[in-house]
Amino acid sequence: MDNLRLIVMENIKDLGEKVNSHLKNMLGTTKDLIVPIDEVRFNNGEGKIVLKESVRKKDIFILTDPMNHSITYKMYDYYNHKSPDDHFVDVIRVLCAIRNQANSTSLVMPFLYASRQHKREGRESLDCAISLQEYVHQGVKNIITFDVHDSNVQNAIPASSFDNFYPTNILLEKFITTEDVNNNNLLAVSPDNGALKRTRFYANMLGCELGGHFEKHRDLYKVVDGKNPILEHEYIGKPVDGKDIIIVDDMIASGESMLDVARELKKRGAQRIYLFSSYAMFTKGVDVFEKAYEEGMFTKLFATNLSYIPKDALEKPWIEIADCSEYLAKIIYTFHIGGSVSPILEARSKVLEEFAKNETK
Repeated sequence: MDNLRLIVMENIKDLGEKVNSHLKNMLGTTKDLIVPIDEVRFNNGEGKIVLKESVRKKDIFILTDPMNHSITYKMYDYYNHKSPDDHFVDVIRVLCAIRNQANSTSLVMPFLYASRQHKREGRESLDCAISLQEYVHQGVKNIITFDVHDSNVQNAIPASSFDNFYPTNILLEKFITTEDVNNNNLLAVSPDNGALKRTRFYANMLGCELGGHFEKHRDLYKVVDGKNPILEHEYIGKPVDGKDIIIVDDMIASGESMLDVARELKKRGAQRIYLFSSYAMFTKGVDVFEKAYEEGMFTKLFATNLSYIPKDALEKPWIEIADCSEYLAKIIYTFHIGGSVSPILEARSKVLEEFAKNETK
């Protein structure tokens, strides 16, 4: 029997079960690959992880989503929601339970924990680097993530395996198969300098033009919700009048910044506006998007199922979810057999190749 096994945390159960199904097909087995575990919480809030079968000499892949805020546990006389920090500690508990008995241990964390705190200015903590070092210290051989906020954070573990994949193929396939668009009338616009490289990649995949980007002018003397508030967005790029636009970013937190960009493009005469994000977190709820949609600020939002999305958002007509479970299963299978990940990283699907042929010569 093949020795590949999955440890699926409760915060990523739905995606993990889909990945399990795809891997069973790839391996030609009917046996479940998921190792049963208990995620125990004591009444004072402390916890422990119990593995319910041996993982000795197995290739273990731990799947976790630190952004899933829907998971609760009873603490004293109330229910507490697990924070990203709680999910991080649960991963460490799993690694402690494995005790280096596995043949190899890989951590599959699509949204990388603490990735927004990837660099330090002044007297700040450096959470992402510290967490990566802790994973490696506890026995992780491979770290697999998606569309990380800043891939330079891997420099914190220079001698360890760190692979950053992109769900671009899956997102764009969903886009061109659900929307009636023509890349001759399509522009890709970056919401800021940080997303410019990602936006250029999307434009290349679609065979459309890179329209430009926005400069964010912030109030450096104030901090609101952990960041400097934006005073204005300045557009630098080609005219957007009469054009369909895609706006690309790695994550949507509150979404206010991306919607401000959409609003500015509408003022400049843009037609349909499509929002793209690997992670749609809606940290301030979906009402702000619902209102913007009703005002005609955007046509659709495309996101993945690589991280938790609230149920009320999934029921909205303006959101399209790209299923990345088969893609993730292929990645895990490739690692398991010791294959090259370059074809996965560099491939453009046949659907996208055909669409890109329409580009202006």
